[in-house]
Amino acid sequence: MKNIIFIAPHGTGKGTQCDLITKEFGFKHLSTGDLIRKAIKKQDAFAKELEETINSGKLVSDDIVLKMIKDYLEENKNAQGIIFDGYPRTLNQAYALDELMANIKETINVVFYLDITKEEALKRTLGRLICANCQKSYNKFYEGLKPKQEGICDVCGGALTARGDDTEEAFNNLFDVFMEQTLPILDYYQNKNILEKIDASKTQEEMFQKINEKIKEA
Repeated sequence: MKNIIFIAPHGTGKGTQCDLITKEFGFKHLSTGDLIRKAIKKQDAFAKELEETINSGKLVSDDIVLKMIKDYLEENKNAQGIIFDGYPRTLNQAYALDELMANIKETINVVFYLDITKEEALKRTLGRLICANCQKSYNKFYEGLKPKQEGICDVCGGALTARGDDTEEAFNNLFDVFMEQTLPILDYYQNKNILEKIDASKTQEEMFQKINEKIKEA
């Protein structure tokens, strides 16, 4: 099994790259946000506890998230690979993940950091459009990413809308938190010689080509 981590601020196209890797290699896409949302849908006692935590504006504890990741890895132990998306976000989470992987006799093979300037990431975020029907994404500021017909999805003809949280204020808050909490992880993985920086100002195709090569080498 190959295990890879993506570290990236908003606006880098991380989701697109995860989708491309999933299709190319058959890897499982582990998103902590998706795990939490899936758990809440079960409507059991644990789900209610999670929902209350989130509704109160608090973060789900590291111990709970790690337990959910452990269960996910057990369920997918025969997968070709795992993409860790949105985890780890802090050094303590990175340490905990390494311990978990060692316990199940696995390791992290490569960590991709999608490098982008704040200005470019903001432009991409504010220009993002999502199809309400099929979820295909577009960007109104970039040729090649614009829909053929304004406001209409090329694939299914659905209406394109901006995400409610794609605002400059929300972006600035998220980006600043990322810089403060997540960037220190880069030094940790750099020292382990598994960090690969990817220029996120390139096209999605150029980024994927580089990522594809590094996964095959790992």
